[in-house]
Amino acid sequence: MNRSLIFLCLKATLLYLLQINTISGQNTVSMEPPFWFNQMKNRTFEILFIGDDLSGAQVKMESGSARIVSTKTAENPKYLFVGIELKNNAKPGFLKFKFSIGEKVQIIEYEIKGKVSLDRGLNPSDLIYLIMPDRFSNGDSTNDFISEMNENFVDRNHMYHRHGGDIKGIYNMLGYIEDLGATALWLNPIQENNQPKESYHGYAITDLYKVDPRFGKNEDYVNLSKTCRQRKMKMVMDMVYNHWGNEHPLAIELPFKSWIHAWPEFTRTSYRAETLLDPYASESDQRIMKDAWFDKHMPDLNQRDPYLERYLIQNTIWWIEYAGLDAIRIDTYAYPDQEFLRKLNESVLSEYPDFTLFGETWVQGSPIQAWFTGNNGFSGDMNSSLGGVTDFQLYYAITEGLNEPFGWSEGLTRVELTLSHDVLYEDAYRNVTFLDNHDLSRYYSVMNEDVDLWKMGMGMLLTLRGIPCLYYGTEILMKNFSSPDGLVRSDFPGGWPSDTINKFSPRGRDQRENEAFNFIQTLAQWRKKNEWIGNSKLTQFVPQNGVYVYFRRGEDKSIMVVVNQNDKEIPLDVSRFREETTARDFQFGKDIFTEEVWSLNGVELCPPKSIIILELQK
Repeated sequence: MNRSLIFLCLKATLLYLLQINTISGQNTVSMEPPFWFNQMKNRTFEILFIGDDLSGAQVKMESGSARIVSTKTAENPKYLFVGIELKNNAKPGFLKFKFSIGEKVQIIEYEIKGKVSLDRGLNPSDLIYLIMPDRFSNGDSTNDFISEMNENFVDRNHMYHRHGGDIKGIYNMLGYIEDLGATALWLNPIQENNQPKESYHGYAITDLYKVDPRFGKNEDYVNLSKTCRQRKMKMVMDMVYNHWGNEHPLAIELPFKSWIHAWPEFTRTSYRAETLLDPYASESDQRIMKDAWFDKHMPDLNQRDPYLERYLIQNTIWWIEYAGLDAIRIDTYAYPDQEFLRKLNESVLSEYPDFTLFGETWVQGSPIQAWFTGNNGFSGDMNSSLGGVTDFQLYYAITEGLNEPFGWSEGLTRVELTLSHDVLYEDAYRNVTFLDNHDLSRYYSVMNEDVDLWKMGMGMLLTLRGIPCLYYGTEILMKNFSSPDGLVRSDFPGGWPSDTINKFSPRGRDQRENEAFNFIQTLAQWRKKNEWIGNSKLTQFVPQNGVYVYFRRGEDKSIMVVVNQNDKEIPLDVSRFREETTARDFQFGKDIFTEEVWSLNGVELCPPKSIIILELQK
């Protein structure tokens, strides 16, 4: 090769590098999702390119394993949407795009990872443990102070400031959670919440693809999920589709104005979910319920916009595959566009048929709650494909029923009546049941710090139908009422190196707290060893004289649960339940806690304020 040709080649290379550097220096392009996966059932996905000014940008595919099927420059020239279709035989590797703006050219690589085949999904034999990451355990103090974050300090003396809990702290306590008997882990949202204040809870997201650095890195969350799977525990992610934090870059500079519901002045939602199904509801009431804002710092998203719809659905599937998730809890399920949620659910289940989706439905009344679930038979054309909901109706029934005298529709009768409404669901066993959570008063406080009442509710929670969920600290009688809500999000004592009391250890708990912990542990571990209970048939008998009796029937096993809400001992004629006892050749029942034996042929005495759980024996 002569010197002139060499010079021309070097000159061309230098000019090309200068073009790349010019684009990289003045118009840096980022992409969301940061990578995608091969072998997905839906081989089409959409990349959002983000730069300083992408108006007039041209994108060409330089790889043979995919093709561009659509391009759309947003109203805001910072954004370009590019639809990609992977070929059936696409392998893990990198796609190459030739990205040009005028005469400036950049070659951009985009990674395609291999899809992983995993068993996914929750079932009624599981027990979920719910954690607010900032308040559980601080395992890595190096992420307490991150200068570039808007709230870059820790102050445990203030209920609305960051306290420093993180993913490493949860990882360190997995042995405690597993020993307690939980089989699934649900964390309040772990994505970045870079708000100026009060975003420790996670529900004002500012980056859907990034773990909040004060909790750790994306890799830390993925590692936590993998470790849970190794321990035969499952991972539930909390997802928010209704709103973002107002510091989200896509909310500050909208791709399309239609992404946010705009009002002439701040308008707060009415929180009246019944307007969505009320045949007499006004259009204005429905609009305020659906499109008004949760709070001034939480812009309400318009999921009816097709680009936002795809962006949110893709983000969900990305996390499921990337983090190896088993379930998603959908925050504020009643508030986003219901047609969008139907598409979301169907898209997820198309890729992962056994995946679990359950929605938060903080509503009043079983019909309203059941209306949001799939195949319920009375929501008309709106079949949501949603498997289950957070069962607030059973929560109300148990907590209110234990706190009032027994009556025709009061006391434990509330539980029996509420369960009779299960006819409204395709499968009420997929509902997630609970007695407190991050928004509700602590269950121990609701029971007026009465351990006996606390045990009765906890016993029902773990033996009735549904997938039970335990809020962190409930097992050690953490208390407080939810006004203000920061009081029910207190730090778990012992989760910080400076804590003088460690309630993760029996030595740090007092006698009552150990009694409560041991009760939950015994029941949860027994339930784990008897997986048949979760999916078994529930038969309940109308409560009489303040005593509620129900059975869980397996193929050749059964348990009998007796709940006495009276302050005195009550005689119980067990022969009333013959269809579930002696008619199936069961003659005795052994208490799972005390191993005391009940005869199933006569009268037994129910201790005051108690729950008796009997394994039936022939």
